[in-house]
Amino acid sequence: MQYLNTAPLVWGFTNGPLAGKYDLSFTVPSQCAEALRTGAADIAIIPAIEYQRIPNLVVLPDLAIASQNRVRSLLIVSKKPIEQVHSVALDRSSRSTQALTRILASEHWKIDPEFFETEPDLRMMLENADAAMIIGDPALRMSIAIEKHSTVSPQGRAICHAATLGIASHEIFHVYDVVGEWRKFSSLPAVMAIWAARPEVVTLEVLADFVASRNFGLTQITDISLGAARELELPQQTLESYLRHNIDFSLGEENRRGLERYFHEAAKLGLIPREKKIEWATTSKEAIQVSAK
Repeated sequence: MQYLNTAPLVWGFTNGPLAGKYDLSFTVPSQCAEALRTGAADIAIIPAIEYQRIPNLVVLPDLAIASQNRVRSLLIVSKKPIEQVHSVALDRSSRSTQALTRILASEHWKIDPEFFETEPDLRMMLENADAAMIIGDPALRMSIAIEKHSTVSPQGRAICHAATLGIASHEIFHVYDVVGEWRKFSSLPAVMAIWAARPEVVTLEVLADFVASRNFGLTQITDISLGAARELELPQQTLESYLRHNIDFSLGEENRRGLERYFHEAAKLGLIPREKKIEWATTSKEAIQVSAK
């Protein structure tokens, strides 16, 4: 994926000792899933929900883009309190957060709004809907703007003026952190994306390389943030805090339980054909030990 929160996972491949070993390409999450579905990619960081929709995949263990509480880069911006919303525009770059928003609407907020996909343009989205769901670096930029001009609750709820988000209006917006809302509903973390692969390409060497790339990336958070700050024109310290404190790059026991709960809720609402058991990519006991470090 082309978002900042994937950088530590691939830093060993792009800027570290594994550079040049794999042929990499970068795009939005939904297109990563399509590349794996069509065979254009052997391994991809995919929205977690797509594991349930694409057959014959395995998940690389202990690697993820997850969040324990407030993620800051998955937002719902609403013109009214979420419980009063009748329509939601969904960022078409997303798959997992679309499903998560639908789950929260039905099971947590107890609403049944109309959903439709669109480009991630907040102004346009809110012209056509009561609320907008936006992901990735654009959402992170909004979170940073909100934090400068309003108070965000521990649950990730904030109220801000439209001008804070660059919209020339006197409206007041209600802003919800999607992971914060999921934590309130489920008492579990959210797993947004995972490394998935065709089983035949997974070897002990591949598993070790992907863990090594992540581990190298975690030692380079300061440098990653510095480069991203120049590119995104955002404060370096804020981006570093985001990568260190809002994103979890592991897939430990609690994250796995969060992922399983997510799949269960998605199946209940018919968002996936069925709830299939997660198949983990392993080649031997030795591989399991490597991935667990």
